[in-house]
Amino acid sequence: MAERWKKAFQKNRLPIAKNEDIEFSAELADSDDLEAEERAALADARQEQE
Repeated sequence: MAERWKKAFQKNRLPIAKNEDIEFSAELADSDDLEAEERAALADARQEQE
């Protein structure tokens, strides 16, 4: 049963894209949002170097 679920899940996976339509508002951002934005930028840079 678990194997069948795993195959079904893999078939229905959504494509993963780097650029998504997410609006970032600096006016509404708190410190956690700013940290997340910085960490995402660093992760993108690491991925592009590989």
